[in-house]
Amino acid sequence: MATFLYKLGRSAFRRRRLVALLWVALLAVAGIGAATAPAATSSSFSIPGTEAQRAFDLLEERFPGAGADGATARVVFKAPEGQKMTDPAHKAVVEETVAALRSGSDQIVSVSDPYTAQAVSQNGSTAYVSVAYKVNAMELTDATREALTDAGHDAQGKGLTVEVGGDALQTMPETGSGEIVGVVIAGIVLVLTFGSLVAAGLPLLTAIIGVGIGVSSITALANVLDLGSTTSTLAMMIGLAVGIDYALFIVSRYRAELAEGREKEDAAGRAVGTAGSAVVFAGLTVVIALVGLAVVNIPMLTKMGFAAAGTVVIAVLIALTLIPAMLGFAGDKVIGRKQRKGTAKKSDKPNGGTRWARFVIRRPVMVLLIGVLGLGAIALPAASLEMGLPDDGVKPTSTTERRAYDALSDGFGPGFNGPLLVVVDGDKATADRTVSTIKGLEGWAAVTPATPNKAGDAAMITVVPKDRPSSGATETLVHDIRGATGDDVLVTGATAMNIDFSQKMNDALVPYLALVVGLAFLLLTVVFRSILVPLKAALGFLLSVVAALGAVVAVFQWGWLGSLFGVEQTGPIMSMMPIFMVGVVFGLAMDYEVFLVTRMREAYVHGERPGEAIVTGFRHSARVVTAAAVIMIAVFSGFIGMTDQMIKMIGFGLAVAVLFDAFVVRMAIVPAVLALLGHKAWWLPKWLDRLLPNVDVEGEGLAETAPGQAQPDLVKV
Repeated sequence: MATFLYKLGRSAFRRRRLVALLWVALLAVAGIGAATAPAATSSSFSIPGTEAQRAFDLLEERFPGAGADGATARVVFKAPEGQKMTDPAHKAVVEETVAALRSGSDQIVSVSDPYTAQAVSQNGSTAYVSVAYKVNAMELTDATREALTDAGHDAQGKGLTVEVGGDALQTMPETGSGEIVGVVIAGIVLVLTFGSLVAAGLPLLTAIIGVGIGVSSITALANVLDLGSTTSTLAMMIGLAVGIDYALFIVSRYRAELAEGREKEDAAGRAVGTAGSAVVFAGLTVVIALVGLAVVNIPMLTKMGFAAAGTVVIAVLIALTLIPAMLGFAGDKVIGRKQRKGTAKKSDKPNGGTRWARFVIRRPVMVLLIGVLGLGAIALPAASLEMGLPDDGVKPTSTTERRAYDALSDGFGPGFNGPLLVVVDGDKATADRTVSTIKGLEGWAAVTPATPNKAGDAAMITVVPKDRPSSGATETLVHDIRGATGDDVLVTGATAMNIDFSQKMNDALVPYLALVVGLAFLLLTVVFRSILVPLKAALGFLLSVVAALGAVVAVFQWGWLGSLFGVEQTGPIMSMMPIFMVGVVFGLAMDYEVFLVTRMREAYVHGERPGEAIVTGFRHSARVVTAAAVIMIAVFSGFIGMTDQMIKMIGFGLAVAVLFDAFVVRMAIVPAVLALLGHKAWWLPKWLDRLLPNVDVEGEGLAETAPGQAQPDLVKV
């Protein structure tokens, strides 16, 4: 592989104008396609194989036009102290609001009158209007949302406290600020790493081009492939992350080859042949992790995974072709001014990576114990992990959704924020028996009479739990209803859907881990020609992810240091968080593993002793890996400041996971283990060595090539 990529790098360097033109043309085509394609809608959210999904399907069949999976909203009214919502003046305001809502949008299915729907609290202080829509929250038009908020504002000005809650207000989180902060910090880190604005700008420029092509392609194909408006979010975040990393690795190796006296074209070829080989296999591990999301069998996650994997493939191709082409354009400017002028002082002092590696080699047991025990202690809270989907109750008190949630809880009880919808596949007698059965259970606050459909062969029952939607008591009630009734009775609604979603994610975690870690283990075995190195890489990754989950539980579930990160209300951890962290962090962790250890393997293959190879790997790679990790931590940390609890949790979890994996596992535990193993680290059974293909990631095939010796071009133009 190294020889093939060497030829590819030289060809891209020599034919740089053609290569650059091809990538610019591809960006233009993708951009035009995105600009002319119909606007992306939100693909329907479904969870195949769950009871909540079967209930939604039954509702759509038996109650056509009811908008079973549509968005909902609640406009909550609270009377001034000492007054009641039944007072004539307040009642008139509510009725005006109901009329305004009904005429405010053609996406509305129904608007309830609180005075006929028994939606006034017992003490009369609070009332609410329920609004149901035909489409889900992401498909609501801006005009529909404005009509909802305007109705609340108009009533607010007439002496009542009015708040609006529900998923109808849910919009795509504002993106851009987090990415901008990350790019700015990335630029600063790259300048400090390279000492050259041109060298620092190349990874940023090529990463943005790659993300532009990937996201534009997703936008252009959104309607054809039924990609939701959320699909490009993960692709953008991962594409930006790996795009900067991969370009950073190639540019760093190119500068190192120049420092050894090679000609520019030969240096570009060798950079792509060696560091490019590491990029290819690092990219493959990321692709495996993202495509593996299909194991969960949730269409939305599968599409997000495949779209992000496509963006990673683009990032790899750009690193192998556009980067050497841009290096050809950059000329001498890719190295610092002092080096170009020959005024840079050469120091014989070992750099920081060398000093750290020698320290670890002298005290491997101590470093290993501190690293493992430290991460193990941080991981302990993960044993108390409670998964669910955070509701409006965890939003900041400055939001109207949170104030509506609190007003409903005070006036009616916390369960009114997450009613259950029981769907009966049967006649009225079956529905009545179901109501009686539910009333014999514990944990409910209210059970409405059954509402049959026109055909009389199905009915809906609303059950209000006593406790809040995300509580364990509410989950128990859902399971109790399902256990006490027959197969013709199904429980759904947002709360039940969240419970089923969490269960499905929990069930998929072990198969997903087995698939991703197993395939990556085989891949790394081919790369490193070793059994113990891939095993160590996988175990170290699991340790860092569990430690990161422990930190997430401590902050967002237990509330430790919550105020420091803007956590106003603790609650369950987002149910997709473990799988999401495994997929994203595994890919990034393997980037650092492959780039760092490949350089050690390269030194070992070329004759250095195990300890010397570790030092060589750190001397050449530690600074680059550190820069890449700092950039990723900065990118993810930018999302911690957002108000949305889920985005905040994702940003925090990914930032600490990269911190633990890059600086504790890869920089401390990995060299300590390799130092203890010595030659055994690179042991591979002879029978397996014969079976595995020789991909030559270390560039052993290039060892005999003279610095200026020409190689045949791969591409003839």
